[in-house]
Amino acid sequence: MKTILAAVLFVVFASPAFAQDQAAAARAAAGCGRDQVSFDVKTDKKQHPAPQAEPGKALVYVFQDVEQSNSVNIGTVTTRVGLDGAWVGAIHGKSYFFFSVDPGSHRVCAAWQSNFKRLSKLGSAADLTAEVGQVYYLRVRVDERPEHRPDVKMEHIDTAEAQLLIASSSLSTSQPKK
Repeated sequence: MKTILAAVLFVVFASPAFAQDQAAAARAAAGCGRDQVSFDVKTDKKQHPAPQAEPGKALVYVFQDVEQSNSVNIGTVTTRVGLDGAWVGAIHGKSYFFFSVDPGSHRVCAAWQSNFKRLSKLGSAADLTAEVGQVYYLRVRVDERPEHRPDVKMEHIDTAEAQLLIASSSLSTSQPKK
């Protein structure tokens, strides 16, 4: 009887933790970092750097476009960007940043950074096979219009589109919050 009671109590109390661990493992497999990490982000409209890849590495640019309603604005969206299960930075509003990667297969994730649990679960991911010296461009589209369901989508974009986005977007720099 004690064994059955212990098993039932284990299932009742361990199931939510097990489900959270499974969700965290799935997000890490998609490229996302830990949920507890958030970023402070600064943007600069005057800087538009466009560096090339470091020797022996590839370079990844991530741009963010935000669809907002003029009637209701809950603030500008901050999106965390992860690579292979760890956050590498964040973007805020219509902005971009870039980072170096080793050659090989990677998973890149974008997740809405929010204090609202339902928004912080929104994200998107993409596979990336990086080659030495190559530059890759990803765009994150965030829809926060009240007449639409909130959404985050990541897509690969070509070099010409990326050049236009570099010229029209702010540069984001980010630091993990303490």
